[in-house]
Amino acid sequence: MKKSNFNFLKASSLLCLAFSFYFPTLAQEIKSLSGANSPNDDSNPVWIGENTLLFTRAFHPQNLGGIQDSGDIWMTVKNASGEWEEAVHRPDLSTVGYDLALGLEDILTLLVLRTESGRTSIHQYSKFGKEWNYLREVNFPSLAELSGTITGRVASGGGLIFLSGKSSSGFGNEDLFVSEKKGPVQWSELNNLGPQVNGKGQEVSPFFDPESKKLYYSSNSHAGATGKDILISKKLGDTWDSWSVPVKWEQISSKGSDASVTFLEGDEVVWSSTLSSDGYADLLTFAVPVPLVIPEEFVASTQMEAINSRSRNQIAMREEDSSQKIINSSQAEVKIGESKQLDIQEEVKPETPLEWTVIDFKTKQPIPFQIDGQKQEGVEEVEENLVLSQLIEKEFTGFKISSIGYFPKIIGIEDIPEDRRVLVALIKAEPGSVVLLDKVNFKRGTSELEEGETEVFLADLAGFLVENPEIILRINGHTDNVGDPGLNKQLSLERAGSVRDFLVSKGVEFENLRISGWGGTRPIASNVTEASRAKNRRVELVVEK
Repeated sequence: MKKSNFNFLKASSLLCLAFSFYFPTLAQEIKSLSGANSPNDDSNPVWIGENTLLFTRAFHPQNLGGIQDSGDIWMTVKNASGEWEEAVHRPDLSTVGYDLALGLEDILTLLVLRTESGRTSIHQYSKFGKEWNYLREVNFPSLAELSGTITGRVASGGGLIFLSGKSSSGFGNEDLFVSEKKGPVQWSELNNLGPQVNGKGQEVSPFFDPESKKLYYSSNSHAGATGKDILISKKLGDTWDSWSVPVKWEQISSKGSDASVTFLEGDEVVWSSTLSSDGYADLLTFAVPVPLVIPEEFVASTQMEAINSRSRNQIAMREEDSSQKIINSSQAEVKIGESKQLDIQEEVKPETPLEWTVIDFKTKQPIPFQIDGQKQEGVEEVEENLVLSQLIEKEFTGFKISSIGYFPKIIGIEDIPEDRRVLVALIKAEPGSVVLLDKVNFKRGTSELEEGETEVFLADLAGFLVENPEIILRINGHTDNVGDPGLNKQLSLERAGSVRDFLVSKGVEFENLRISGWGGTRPIASNVTEASRAKNRRVELVVEK
């Protein structure tokens, strides 16, 4: 088998796809807030001073609603050495519904948004020592107009609340809104921030800095968006629909879904980022404090309209009566009376070669790696600097990414992003590691393995296990919660057994593989929609030794 070694260490501009990390330079290493993160969904960090972050954690077994609870409030504290301590659950701020900290209304009052039994409301909590005591629900008259997953943040010393959510009067999916405080428990009607900020897609997780009048938010409406990026817009007028043209914050935006910017002290910033466009989020920051490169130049929407107007006028002038002159691409003048054909050629940009980055799933640090190109008939060496069209022409179907001591991963040719920068996160083969066999599929309603991609994936896994005979694995089968629980448990056990049997047929020692069937008792997503049920129908590997 031929193998091609790729050294990824480039000094600039590495965008990471799967884990949404961006390395503008090697000095700007991004790290996970290890104590604050979990295999679950960790999002919406809110700084409340005293080295403390509150955030929302979804689908955790300690949540008050159990593993199907869509969000409880958790807390992490930065210790004297600068490390974030293990997160602790805050049941005093949580319910069995969806709970999200909006931030401090004043130094002793915290606002919490929650959705429970289909109703969304905002509540005040008062600080007493290290605990929070419930005060009351505030009067927020137009909150019922919003639906979906609502996010937001308090601003201006508790005088403003910015929210995102779906509305029948919105411009797209989720829009951004603002409400002003009118009394101790009274808030104004929601104001839509307008079409300059709100596009046809999703705008979520607003954070407004009243000093700079900058609005930070997450959006996928802008041109070229492949995930959600952090955009910044500046308030220009006295009304809440007067904003500059949004600018992408390149320093922390990535190919994943980035959201929930929160500023701590000095140049320290924390935000959330998903592992994939629909994956679970982690809380991120820079490994060492770096100067924040925040855009400072903003164009008013009227200026942009003037620019667009000038462009339209120029186009119209070129299309005027045939008695006028036009200019061809070489800038030579040609009279329309002459029967000369204009040769206008569009600039063709050269295709960008693939650029690979491989990181450790847990530490998020780069690791050395190698790539095997896969074809229907076998494996072939992948040459450096090949572009995607050449790979397709050579009939590559995908790539196996591997590193010593890590489970290999297969990337399909269809998974290559448009900008050709690919990130792969490999899981280290150490006790406690969990590997989702996302390429393994079964014939509907049975434990019989599908052919094709499933067998190729398991054959690669078997090769890795044969080369590492010291690894002891447990194969866990899971289903959704549809149907008879007893039958589901039996089916999940049989599917785990089918995976074991295949691996054994490829040379893996039988004694190194143990199986369990959990049926629908251990979901990783809700079972409300077909998409979430599909996530629960899975087979996982757990390294036991």
